[in-house]
Amino acid sequence: MKTQDMNRDWIATAKTLNQALPYMQRYAGAIVVIKLGGHAMSSQAAMEDFARDVVLMQQVGVNPVIVHGGGPMINEMLERLAIESDFVGGKRVTDRAVVEVVEMVLAGKVSKWITHAINQQGGRAVGLSGKDANLITCDQDAPELGLVGTPAEVDPSLLHTLFEARTIPVIAPLGAGRDGATLNINGDTAAGAVAAALKADRLLLLTDVEGVKDAEGTLLTELSPDQIRTLTEDGVIAGGMIPKTQTALGAIAGGVRAVVILDGRAPNAVLLELFTDHGAGSLIRTPR
Repeated sequence: MKTQDMNRDWIATAKTLNQALPYMQRYAGAIVVIKLGGHAMSSQAAMEDFARDVVLMQQVGVNPVIVHGGGPMINEMLERLAIESDFVGGKRVTDRAVVEVVEMVLAGKVSKWITHAINQQGGRAVGLSGKDANLITCDQDAPELGLVGTPAEVDPSLLHTLFEARTIPVIAPLGAGRDGATLNINGDTAAGAVAAALKADRLLLLTDVEGVKDAEGTLLTELSPDQIRTLTEDGVIAGGMIPKTQTALGAIAGGVRAVVILDGRAPNAVLLELFTDHGAGSLIRTPR
């Protein structure tokens, strides 16, 4: 006869699952859009952990949508191909040669890496770009930046079909211009536009920082859109946090219930945010 002693780790695991039940019930059927980038894409092990979390989310009834970046992989490929590009105001000019590499890397290598990781964990994922099924139609952004787009129209009908088929969409941030040209889209911007079109319950922006902080460097766990605007005007929100908070404001204005800017370096960050009392990062929503 096999015997086993109960230890504290097992008891803690069971207690965590028990406490997660109300949150699982709360998010059953909800749409959660996740912008994947940074640390969660830094290694095979990190990707496997993220994929396992996403599959678990779907297993308990959430409809996850992944929108991913891939800047370091794009830079590496441009360097390997000896393709040089100009910069305007610190931003890369995306000409035809560059956008071909961007599409190859994002819609090819990176997309298949993520979908395979999810499938290996028992999920069912499919890679898309904004060009598929007229998902994202763009207007050209600043002409001096070349083939860079801002989402103008998002048709989420294909995504709803995938939800019904229990399939997880993995979206590369590319869109089609009015003239059919391929346009590169900022990953956060694409995620915000997709979340708004889906009227998602949550948009999770994974970053390599804890979230939004005050002037003293203390993490702010919940903010309103008005507080975001004030902190930005006062210069407290600055640098790379500005586009993320602007994405959050646009998503909320478009119908997303709440946006969370959270640290993708934290183990199981998305599960902490959705299924625990603790949460993770900075929650941004209109006061009830």
